Amino acid sequence: MGMLKDFLRLEAAGGVLLFATAVLGLVAANSLFSGWYGGLLDTTVAVQIGALAINKPFILWINDGLMAVFFFLIGLEVKREVLEGELSSPDQIILPGLGAIGGISAPAVVYSLLNWDNPVAMSGWAVASATDIAFALGILSLFGKRVPPTLKIFLLTLAIFDDLAAIAIIAVFYAGDLSLSMLGLAAVILVCGVAANLLGVRRTSVYLLIGVALWVTVLQSGVHATLAGVLIALCVPLREEGGHSPLKSVEADLHTPVAYFILPLFAFANAGLALSGMGLQDLTSPVALGIIGGLVLGNPIGILLLTGAGVALGFTKLPPGVNWLQMAGVSFICGVGFTMSLFIAGLAFEHAGGAYYDVVRLGILIGSTIAGILGSLLLWLGIRNGPAHPDAE
Repeated sequence: MGMLKDFLRLEAAGGVLLFATAVLGLVAANSLFSGWYGGLLDTTVAVQIGALAINKPFILWINDGLMAVFFFLIGLEVKREVLEGELSSPDQIILPGLGAIGGISAPAVVYSLLNWDNPVAMSGWAVASATDIAFALGILSLFGKRVPPTLKIFLLTLAIFDDLAAIAIIAVFYAGDLSLSMLGLAAVILVCGVAANLLGVRRTSVYLLIGVALWVTVLQSGVHATLAGVLIALCVPLREEGGHSPLKSVEADLHTPVAYFILPLFAFANAGLALSGMGLQDLTSPVALGIIGGLVLGNPIGILLLTGAGVALGFTKLPPGVNWLQMAGVSFICGVGFTMSLFIAGLAFEHAGGAYYDVVRLGILIGSTIAGILGSLLLWLGIRNGPAHPDAE
């Protein structure tokens, strides 16, 4: 439980930093520093070892490289939660599982209804289905100890399911032109990671080296490189020996740099939308309205419908100390897609020549802001007369 509290505290503080760096990026893109900002992100960074060379703009090193570390952390958290945490018991996962299904499917439906006749725009069907857990927990932290700890755990568990779905969506729908030879080599490297686990190898450096090799081959294969982070994370041993768990050790070491460096840097690099030249026609386009509608309406409708049906039919029940108004607040807060929505948007439209990407980012920023404000208001109404929770973090 101590690790969970540390995680919630880090994510909440990281959400505040995310907001600050996103605003900084937006200001930089619309100020006298816009040329410097764009030049920095477009600067080519090259790494070469013998005949192997990787040349990418700085922004892609952030999105493909540093974000692989973020997904590595997600993989570690998922494995730990499945084996001994909030996902280890069926009773604990039914309600957030239902919420995740609703929060993923309903925004996709809302977006698709507005863009079904535009094949290029339909590439972004999954953008509004994402939840930014750092931002969401950051919003909850503003209400202090009046938020029931069980509500935070519900949100965290739902977000884990959401991250798993995002990983699956990226792997299935947003792969590029595949290289079968590199995929085969990646599979061999992954088998080495699994074998190391089965043979009882506990040195984390071994898994990190295998992970780097897996990242390079996956990057060259056409499948998005961040998936390598998830796959190698599942190979890291969890079992404790002599009071030491390799997985928990690496997870604890990564929480701070991910929350305070990687995600804020991603926000700074990807939230810098140049507003000059954009007008009402962009905001009212089906793409922008689909994103805004998916985040603001799709998430709460989907989450509340499926969780409400589950409770009404007796499959599950509300967490102790939580009421439906608080659930409604959290459901809207799940519409704060931000980091994950920006990440999926980049994948969705990278092969479309940049079409719609700026409009999508505008929709993400506006939709996430509205969802966060509405969720905060509903949550405040749900907790204002409730007791403080001494164990809340």
